[in-house]
Amino acid sequence: MAATSDTPPAPKLLDQVVARLRVKHYSLRTEKTYVDWIKRYIWFHGKRHPQEMGASEIEAFLSHLAVERSVSASTQNQAKSALLFLYKEVLQTELPWLDKVTQAKAPKRLPVVMTRGEVQSVLARMDGSVWLIASLLYGSGLRIMECLRLRVKDVDFSRREILVREGKGFKDRVTMLPASLVQPLKQHLERVKVLHGEDLTKGYGEVFMPMALEKKYPNAGKSWGWQYVFPSRNLSADPRSGVVRRHHADEKTIQRAMKKAVAVAEITRLATPHTFRHSFATHLLEGGYDIRTVQELLGHSDVSTTMIYTHVLNKGGKGVVSPLDR
Repeated sequence: MAATSDTPPAPKLLDQVVARLRVKHYSLRTEKTYVDWIKRYIWFHGKRHPQEMGASEIEAFLSHLAVERSVSASTQNQAKSALLFLYKEVLQTELPWLDKVTQAKAPKRLPVVMTRGEVQSVLARMDGSVWLIASLLYGSGLRIMECLRLRVKDVDFSRREILVREGKGFKDRVTMLPASLVQPLKQHLERVKVLHGEDLTKGYGEVFMPMALEKKYPNAGKSWGWQYVFPSRNLSADPRSGVVRRHHADEKTIQRAMKKAVAVAEITRLATPHTFRHSFATHLLEGGYDIRTVQELLGHSDVSTTMIYTHVLNKGGKGVVSPLDR
Protein backbone atom coordinates (compact mmCIF):
# COMPACT_ATOMS: atom_id res chain seq x y z
CA MET A 1 0.00 0.00 0.00
CA ALA A 2 1.43 3.34 -1.08
CA ALA A 3 2.38 5.75 1.69
CA THR A 4 0.33 8.91 1.93
CA SER A 5 1.76 12.31 2.73
CA ASP A 6 0.43 14.30 5.66
CA THR A 7 1.36 17.54 3.89
CA PRO A 8 -1.80 19.28 2.67
CA PRO A 9 -1.86 20.24 -1.02
CA ALA A 10 -0.74 23.77 -1.83
CA PRO A 11 -3.67 26.14 -2.40
CA LYS A 12 -4.52 26.99 -5.97
CA LEU A 13 -3.09 30.20 -7.40
CA LEU A 14 -6.35 32.17 -7.41
CA ASP A 15 -7.07 31.05 -3.85
CA GLN A 16 -3.64 32.40 -2.89
CA VAL A 17 -4.48 35.69 -4.61
CA VAL A 18 -7.77 35.99 -2.72
CA ALA A 19 -6.11 35.13 0.59
CA ARG A 20 -3.41 37.75 0.08
CA LEU A 21 -5.93 40.41 -0.94
CA ARG A 22 -7.87 39.79 2.26
CA VAL A 23 -4.73 39.96 4.38
CA LYS A 24 -4.02 43.35 2.78
CA HIS A 25 -7.65 44.41 3.47
CA TYR A 26 -8.63 45.06 -0.14
CA SER A 27 -12.34 45.50 -0.82
CA LEU A 28 -14.52 42.72 -2.19
CA ARG A 29 -14.95 44.71 -5.40
CA THR A 30 -11.18 44.98 -5.90
CA GLU A 31 -10.82 41.29 -5.08
CA LYS A 32 -13.24 40.30 -7.85
CA THR A 33 -11.66 42.70 -10.33
CA TYR A 34 -8.09 41.54 -9.69
CA VAL A 35 -9.03 37.86 -9.93
CA ASP A 36 -10.82 38.52 -13.22
CA TRP A 37 -7.79 40.27 -14.75
CA ILE A 38 -5.45 37.51 -13.62
CA LYS A 39 -7.75 34.93 -15.25
CA ARG A 40 -7.75 36.91 -18.50
CA TYR A 41 -3.94 37.14 -18.40
CA ILE A 42 -3.60 33.37 -17.97
CA TRP A 43 -6.06 32.62 -20.78
CA PHE A 44 -4.34 35.13 -23.09
CA HIS A 45 -1.12 33.15 -22.77
CA GLY A 46 -2.67 29.74 -23.37
CA LYS A 47 -3.28 28.85 -19.70
CA ARG A 48 0.40 29.01 -18.80
CA HIS A 49 1.16 29.39 -15.12
CA PRO A 50 2.23 32.96 -14.24
CA GLN A 51 5.28 31.54 -12.46
CA GLU A 52 6.58 30.55 -15.90
CA MET A 53 6.03 34.05 -17.27
CA GLY A 54 7.29 37.51 -16.43
CA ALA A 55 7.73 41.08 -17.64
CA SER A 56 7.63 40.32 -21.37
CA GLU A 57 4.33 38.42 -21.06
CA ILE A 58 2.81 41.21 -18.97
CA GLU A 59 3.96 43.76 -21.55
CA ALA A 60 2.41 41.69 -24.34
CA PHE A 61 -0.92 41.39 -22.52
CA LEU A 62 -1.15 45.08 -21.57
CA SER A 63 -0.09 46.20 -25.04
CA HIS A 64 -2.78 43.91 -26.49
CA LEU A 65 -5.38 45.64 -24.32
CA ALA A 66 -4.31 49.09 -25.54
CA VAL A 67 -3.69 48.33 -29.23
CA GLU A 68 -6.17 45.61 -30.15
CA ARG A 69 -8.87 46.01 -27.53
CA SER A 70 -8.61 49.83 -27.39
CA VAL A 71 -9.33 49.88 -23.66
CA SER A 72 -9.23 53.13 -21.72
CA ALA A 73 -6.13 54.17 -19.81
CA SER A 74 -7.87 53.55 -16.48
CA THR A 75 -8.86 50.02 -17.53
CA GLN A 76 -5.31 49.21 -18.65
CA ASN A 77 -3.89 50.58 -15.38
CA GLN A 78 -6.37 48.44 -13.46
CA ALA A 79 -5.15 45.32 -15.28
CA LYS A 80 -1.54 46.35 -14.68
CA SER A 81 -2.16 46.80 -10.95
CA ALA A 82 -3.75 43.35 -10.73
CA LEU A 83 -0.79 41.68 -12.40
CA LEU A 84 1.80 43.57 -10.38
CA PHE A 85 -0.06 42.50 -7.23
CA LEU A 86 0.05 38.89 -8.42
CA TYR A 87 3.79 38.90 -9.01
CA LYS A 88 4.87 41.08 -6.11
CA GLU A 89 2.49 39.99 -3.34
CA VAL A 90 1.67 36.39 -4.26
CA LEU A 91 4.58 35.05 -6.34
CA GLN A 92 7.13 37.23 -4.51
CA THR A 93 8.72 38.30 -7.82
CA GLU A 94 10.06 41.81 -8.38
CA LEU A 95 9.49 42.92 -11.96
CA PRO A 96 11.51 45.62 -13.76
CA TRP A 97 9.70 48.82 -14.72
CA LEU A 98 7.38 48.02 -17.61
CA ASP A 99 8.48 50.87 -19.85
CA LYS A 100 7.89 48.90 -23.05
CA VAL A 101 4.15 48.68 -22.50
CA THR A 102 2.04 50.56 -25.03
CA GLN A 103 0.08 52.91 -22.81
CA ALA A 104 -3.56 53.64 -23.53
CA LYS A 105 -3.92 57.40 -23.81
CA ALA A 106 -5.87 59.00 -21.01
CA PRO A 107 -8.14 61.77 -22.32
CA LYS A 108 -7.78 65.06 -20.48
CA ARG A 109 -11.33 65.97 -19.64
CA LEU A 110 -12.62 68.59 -17.26
CA PRO A 111 -15.09 67.30 -14.66
CA VAL A 112 -18.79 67.92 -15.18
CA VAL A 113 -19.99 70.52 -12.68
CA MET A 114 -23.57 71.57 -12.00
CA THR A 115 -24.54 75.10 -11.08
CA ARG A 116 -26.03 75.72 -7.63
CA GLY A 117 -29.44 76.01 -9.25
CA GLU A 118 -29.02 72.69 -11.05
CA VAL A 119 -27.94 70.97 -7.84
CA GLN A 120 -31.05 72.21 -6.05
CA SER A 121 -33.22 71.20 -9.00
CA VAL A 122 -31.86 67.64 -8.94
CA LEU A 123 -32.15 67.33 -5.14
CA ALA A 124 -35.74 68.60 -5.28
CA ARG A 125 -36.61 65.57 -7.39
CA MET A 126 -35.37 63.09 -4.78
CA ASP A 127 -36.78 62.07 -1.42
CA GLY A 128 -36.14 59.83 1.57
CA SER A 129 -32.71 58.33 2.18
CA VAL A 130 -31.76 58.83 -1.48
CA TRP A 131 -32.20 62.59 -1.06
CA LEU A 132 -30.18 62.51 2.16
CA ILE A 133 -27.33 60.57 0.53
CA ALA A 134 -27.25 62.90 -2.49
CA SER A 135 -27.30 65.92 -0.18
CA LEU A 136 -24.27 64.57 1.70
CA LEU A 137 -22.41 63.92 -1.56
CA TYR A 138 -22.83 67.60 -2.43
CA GLY A 139 -22.78 69.13 1.05
CA SER A 140 -19.77 67.18 2.35
CA GLY A 141 -17.88 66.30 -0.84
CA LEU A 142 -18.11 62.56 -0.23
CA ARG A 143 -17.55 59.85 -2.81
CA ILE A 144 -20.61 57.62 -3.12
CA MET A 145 -19.01 54.58 -1.43
CA GLU A 146 -17.57 56.75 1.34
CA CYS A 147 -21.10 57.88 2.10
CA LEU A 148 -22.64 54.41 1.95
CA ARG A 149 -19.93 52.95 4.19
CA LEU A 150 -20.39 55.56 6.93
CA ARG A 151 -20.92 54.14 10.42
CA VAL A 152 -23.08 55.83 13.06
CA LYS A 153 -20.04 56.53 15.26
CA ASP A 154 -18.33 58.48 12.43
CA VAL A 155 -20.95 61.25 12.49
CA ASP A 156 -20.24 63.95 15.09
CA PHE A 157 -23.31 66.16 15.44
CA SER A 158 -21.83 68.41 18.15
CA ARG A 159 -18.84 69.37 15.99
CA ARG A 160 -20.80 69.03 12.74
CA GLU A 161 -18.13 66.76 11.31
CA ILE A 162 -18.00 63.50 9.38
CA LEU A 163 -15.02 61.19 9.75
CA VAL A 164 -14.33 59.34 6.52
CA ARG A 165 -12.46 56.15 7.33
CA GLU A 166 -10.29 54.37 4.78
CA GLY A 167 -11.24 56.57 1.86
CA LYS A 168 -9.43 56.31 -1.45
CA GLY A 169 -5.85 55.25 -0.77
CA PHE A 170 -6.84 53.87 2.69
CA LYS A 171 -6.71 57.41 4.12
CA ASP A 172 -8.89 58.85 6.88
CA ARG A 173 -10.06 62.45 6.71
CA VAL A 174 -12.55 64.82 8.30
CA THR A 175 -15.10 66.82 6.35
CA MET A 176 -18.02 69.01 7.35
CA LEU A 177 -21.59 68.01 8.14
CA PRO A 178 -23.86 70.73 6.69
CA ALA A 179 -25.99 72.42 9.35
CA SER A 180 -29.08 71.99 7.17
CA LEU A 181 -28.65 68.20 7.25
CA VAL A 182 -28.23 67.80 11.01
CA GLN A 183 -31.93 67.43 11.81
CA PRO A 184 -32.84 65.29 8.76
CA LEU A 185 -29.90 62.98 9.53
CA LYS A 186 -30.87 62.67 13.21
CA GLN A 187 -34.42 61.74 12.21
CA HIS A 188 -33.09 59.22 9.69
CA LEU A 189 -30.87 57.59 12.34
CA GLU A 190 -33.83 57.29 14.70
CA ARG A 191 -35.57 55.13 12.08
CA VAL A 192 -32.38 53.13 11.45
CA LYS A 193 -32.05 52.49 15.20
CA VAL A 194 -35.57 51.06 15.31
CA LEU A 195 -34.69 48.78 12.38
CA HIS A 196 -31.51 47.69 14.15
CA GLY A 197 -33.50 46.86 17.27
CA GLU A 198 -35.87 44.70 15.23
CA ASP A 199 -32.92 42.86 13.68
CA LEU A 200 -31.46 42.16 17.13
CA THR A 201 -34.81 40.79 18.30
CA LYS A 202 -34.84 38.39 15.35
CA GLY A 203 -31.31 37.20 16.07
CA TYR A 204 -29.52 39.35 13.55
CA GLY A 205 -28.19 42.92 13.90
CA GLU A 206 -24.51 42.10 13.44
CA VAL A 207 -22.74 44.27 10.89
CA PHE A 208 -19.54 43.56 8.96
CA MET A 209 -16.44 44.61 10.92
CA PRO A 210 -13.33 45.78 9.06
CA MET A 211 -9.67 44.85 9.54
CA ALA A 212 -10.20 41.72 11.69
CA LEU A 213 -11.95 43.75 14.41
CA GLU A 214 -14.60 41.03 14.53
CA LYS A 215 -12.10 38.76 16.32
CA LYS A 216 -10.68 41.48 18.53
CA TYR A 217 -14.09 42.81 19.59
CA PRO A 218 -16.53 39.91 19.03
CA ASN A 219 -19.61 41.78 20.28
CA ALA A 220 -18.91 45.16 18.65
CA GLY A 221 -20.63 44.13 15.41
CA LYS A 222 -24.02 44.32 17.12
CA SER A 223 -23.42 47.67 18.81
CA TRP A 224 -25.27 50.74 17.60
CA GLY A 225 -22.16 52.79 16.87
CA TRP A 226 -20.86 50.33 14.29
CA GLN A 227 -24.08 50.15 12.27
CA TYR A 228 -24.21 51.63 8.77
CA VAL A 229 -25.83 55.06 8.55
CA PHE A 230 -27.50 53.93 5.33
CA PRO A 231 -28.35 50.23 5.72
CA SER A 232 -29.80 48.03 3.03
CA ARG A 233 -33.53 47.38 3.09
CA ASN A 234 -32.95 43.64 3.10
CA LEU A 235 -30.78 41.17 4.95
CA SER A 236 -28.30 39.23 2.81
CA ALA A 237 -25.57 36.61 3.16
CA ASP A 238 -22.03 37.96 3.38
CA PRO A 239 -20.27 36.76 0.17
CA ARG A 240 -17.11 35.95 2.14
CA SER A 241 -18.33 34.36 5.37
CA GLY A 242 -21.92 33.42 4.49
CA VAL A 243 -23.19 35.18 7.64
CA VAL A 244 -26.60 36.80 7.15
CA ARG A 245 -26.27 40.52 7.81
CA ARG A 246 -27.73 43.88 6.83
CA HIS A 247 -25.18 45.44 4.50
CA HIS A 248 -25.10 49.10 3.47
CA ALA A 249 -27.40 50.45 0.75
CA ASP A 250 -26.62 49.58 -2.87
CA GLU A 251 -24.90 52.28 -4.90
CA LYS A 252 -26.97 51.31 -7.96
CA THR A 253 -30.07 52.60 -6.17
CA ILE A 254 -28.47 56.04 -5.90
CA GLN A 255 -27.22 55.94 -9.48
CA ARG A 256 -30.66 55.13 -10.83
CA ALA A 257 -32.32 57.83 -8.74
CA MET A 258 -29.72 60.34 -9.93
CA LYS A 259 -30.24 59.44 -13.58
CA LYS A 260 -33.99 59.86 -13.23
CA ALA A 261 -33.73 63.19 -11.36
CA VAL A 262 -31.26 64.62 -13.90
CA ALA A 263 -33.60 63.68 -16.77
CA VAL A 264 -36.65 65.23 -15.07
CA ALA A 265 -34.64 68.38 -14.29
CA GLU A 266 -33.80 68.53 -18.03
CA ILE A 267 -30.05 68.73 -17.46
CA THR A 268 -28.42 67.69 -20.73
CA ARG A 269 -24.89 67.10 -19.40
CA LEU A 270 -23.82 63.69 -18.15
CA ALA A 271 -24.27 64.16 -14.40
CA THR A 272 -23.69 61.22 -12.03
CA PRO A 273 -23.59 61.00 -8.21
CA HIS A 274 -19.86 61.85 -8.43
CA THR A 275 -20.82 65.15 -10.10
CA PHE A 276 -22.02 66.32 -6.67
CA ARG A 277 -18.44 66.00 -5.39
CA HIS A 278 -17.08 67.97 -8.35
CA SER A 279 -19.73 70.64 -7.73
CA PHE A 280 -18.87 70.74 -4.00
CA ALA A 281 -15.21 71.53 -4.77
CA THR A 282 -15.95 74.06 -7.50
CA HIS A 283 -18.53 75.95 -5.46
CA LEU A 284 -16.18 76.16 -2.47
CA LEU A 285 -13.47 77.68 -4.68
CA GLU A 286 -16.05 80.06 -6.14
CA GLY A 287 -16.86 81.08 -2.58
CA GLY A 288 -13.24 82.11 -2.02
CA TYR A 289 -12.03 79.18 0.08
CA ASP A 290 -8.33 78.35 -0.07
CA ILE A 291 -7.42 75.51 -2.43
CA ARG A 292 -5.43 73.76 0.33
CA THR A 293 -8.56 73.66 2.47
CA VAL A 294 -10.55 72.18 -0.39
CA GLN A 295 -7.75 69.66 -1.00
CA GLU A 296 -7.96 68.53 2.62
CA LEU A 297 -11.75 68.21 2.55
CA LEU A 298 -11.60 66.14 -0.65
CA GLY A 299 -8.76 63.97 0.62
CA HIS A 300 -6.46 64.56 -2.37
CA SER A 301 -2.82 63.58 -1.79
CA ASP A 302 -1.55 66.13 -4.29
CA VAL A 303 -2.86 69.66 -4.70
CA SER A 304 -2.44 69.29 -8.46
CA THR A 305 -5.46 66.97 -8.41
CA THR A 306 -7.52 69.70 -6.76
CA MET A 307 -6.19 72.29 -9.22
CA ILE A 308 -8.37 70.87 -11.99
CA TYR A 309 -11.31 72.71 -10.45
CA THR A 310 -9.59 76.05 -11.04
CA HIS A 311 -9.78 75.26 -14.75
CA VAL A 312 -13.51 74.71 -14.40
CA LEU A 313 -13.67 78.18 -12.87
CA ASN A 314 -11.75 79.64 -15.83
CA LYS A 315 -9.17 81.09 -13.47
CA GLY A 316 -6.31 80.31 -15.83
CA GLY A 317 -5.57 81.79 -19.23
CA LYS A 318 -9.25 81.67 -20.16
CA GLY A 319 -9.98 84.03 -17.28
CA VAL A 320 -8.43 87.06 -18.95
CA VAL A 321 -10.66 89.72 -20.51
CA SER A 322 -10.65 89.72 -24.31
CA PRO A 323 -9.27 92.94 -25.86
CA LEU A 324 -12.50 93.14 -27.87
CA ASP A 325 -14.44 93.56 -24.61
CA ARG A 326 -12.34 96.39 -23.27
